[in-house]
Amino acid sequence: MRDNLLMRTITLFFLLLSVMATAQESPVAPCPNPEKNPRKPCLMPGKVSLYRRVLTHPGVTLAPEPSADKMNTGVMVPAFSRLYVYAEKSVKGTPWLEVGSDDRGTLRGWVPRKQTLPWKQQLTLAFTNPAGRERTLFFEDREPLAELLSDPAGTQKVEKLHRRLEQGKSAEGVVSIEPKDFIDIQQEFYLLPILDYDALYTHQGRSALLLNVASVTRNEPSKEQNNAADAALLRSFRASIVFVIDSTISMGPYIERTKESVRHIYRNIEEAGLQDMVKFGLIAYRSNVGAVPELEYLARTFVDPAEMKNEKDFLDKVAKLAPAPVSSAEFDEDAYAGIMHTLGAIDWKQFGARYIVLITDAGALESNDGLSATRLGAREVNMEAMHRGIAIYTMHLKTSAGQKNHASAQQQYEVLSQHPLLHHPLYYPIDGGSVDQFGQVVEALSEAIITQMKAAAAGEKVAGSAISAAQEYSSSPIRRIQQETMLLGHAMQLAYFGSRQHTQAPSVFSGWISNIAIEDPDKRPVSVHILLTKKHLSDLYMVLKELVEAANKGLTSPDQFFTSLRSVVSVVGRDPNAATRSEASKIADMGLLGEYLDDLPYKSTVMSLDQDLWSSWSVQQQINFINDLKRKMRLYEIYNSDADRWIALQENSDPADDVYPVPIDALP
Repeated sequence: MRDNLLMRTITLFFLLLSVMATAQESPVAPCPNPEKNPRKPCLMPGKVSLYRRVLTHPGVTLAPEPSADKMNTGVMVPAFSRLYVYAEKSVKGTPWLEVGSDDRGTLRGWVPRKQTLPWKQQLTLAFTNPAGRERTLFFEDREPLAELLSDPAGTQKVEKLHRRLEQGKSAEGVVSIEPKDFIDIQQEFYLLPILDYDALYTHQGRSALLLNVASVTRNEPSKEQNNAADAALLRSFRASIVFVIDSTISMGPYIERTKESVRHIYRNIEEAGLQDMVKFGLIAYRSNVGAVPELEYLARTFVDPAEMKNEKDFLDKVAKLAPAPVSSAEFDEDAYAGIMHTLGAIDWKQFGARYIVLITDAGALESNDGLSATRLGAREVNMEAMHRGIAIYTMHLKTSAGQKNHASAQQQYEVLSQHPLLHHPLYYPIDGGSVDQFGQVVEALSEAIITQMKAAAAGEKVAGSAISAAQEYSSSPIRRIQQETMLLGHAMQLAYFGSRQHTQAPSVFSGWISNIAIEDPDKRPVSVHILLTKKHLSDLYMVLKELVEAANKGLTSPDQFFTSLRSVVSVVGRDPNAATRSEASKIADMGLLGEYLDDLPYKSTVMSLDQDLWSSWSVQQQINFINDLKRKMRLYEIYNSDADRWIALQENSDPADDVYPVPIDALP
């Protein structure tokens, strides 16, 4: 009875939303001639290439023909099915939509327009890891959420709402709550499409977005397990710590100290009986062997943690690891190649806790360096690590030999070692390159992880309290690494629980959330993704390639940049009139980038770029802009080639309709 009442309430709520959406909707765009074969969907108002799409309400059926007498007869479709609109007609005052499952003429039937919601953008949200913050509350209406954000006592009020929910009671105005475990959108795909959004300023003067989202999962949400079940699951939780070490000519003392640290750590592991729960790996990297063949390798796996047995096994495998006999072509080494090799060479899915420890005394080859094997920068490599749930610690050995390089290398590694749960990066400078201090930091990290694994072996969860910025940098590196590793351990346990228990997002409903945590505006409870098909991604790649070529011409002659872009418009098949219009002063006005990027709530340097801004930049700023586009192009190549990343929105759909949830930070 309660479930039926809930479904009726949800349906009524969606009906009200639809009425509001219809009242505010733009005039309907004309649909293509229905006699054409194959038929094409209707275009969205004001668009030349983006088709109208809708999401269906719960309990919607598709009728073979529109009829006022057959509103609820026909084939039922799952809630929030994404359908394309092919035609619209009114029957006795009721607007009906003819819908299809794709944009290639695969028609499904007719549905009353009031039983759908327009999906104007391909945006969807994904929950971030809830470690260190309160779980997100979904409010039935915008106003209560806006009041909490505007109220200096909002934190205390939201805590009361959480306490009521934890006690199994209802909380006024709240329709749902985020699961306690982390859901990896790649493993358990769910949709949190953004139906509407609004902006406001909090009582602290911080900007916030209020997001009206829907929630739909492929399966029924899983029930939260009890403490006994969690404890049993924790005992299968394993950790992997992979050292990624610069093995060039200057690194001899640190290679030996790493071996010594592992030997010391293993004694503690064996004493605690954790040999099966904590595994170490080691990967060494150098630089481009084409430039210096005597370097022997770019990156090499010495120890795979999944194959390691014990201390003797580890030390036997790394016995042959020694510094390179010659110097590299440049002082910087290819650290990004070492990290990317590690991300791909290790079967990380075997482990719940996943750590990479980068050890180097040099900077990293940048993407525009001819010796770079990855053509990626620190941010892109970090995004790939986050995609796999891996934290990157960097031990930067600030030796006197690299003094001129210290500042630039620090900038790189601070970006590489960022983690969304922390105020500061997992970057640990070792002043003077002290071998002893380096060893102490490595051992402190390992001991912190071992402490967590001891608790896991006993079925005890890691505490997940948040760490303030003051705490992080007011204490010693040893204390800081303990604090940060504790929070990351908690986050990785939540991710592990979510994966093993197949935790689902809340079931079908609609509600309002904030893009910042009410109790801490520095925390982000959701990340924004845009669902792109391979065609969209290919189009985006091609446009960036043309932009790079035009920008290269603009380096020597700034006026040539936008002249070249106007010729590109015809090449990429956009609106041929867009580039010649007098008001087309920005890239966004030219229609170069796909219409699916228009109207998104994010700031884009590319979209806002005009001739005056380009001409005002120094040559170095222009080169940086070009290099950023090239790094994104390389990232899109990785997305495109990884079959595991692509998701089918509907069963038995054409692979061409599969989508990838591209992080909004990866857009140009």
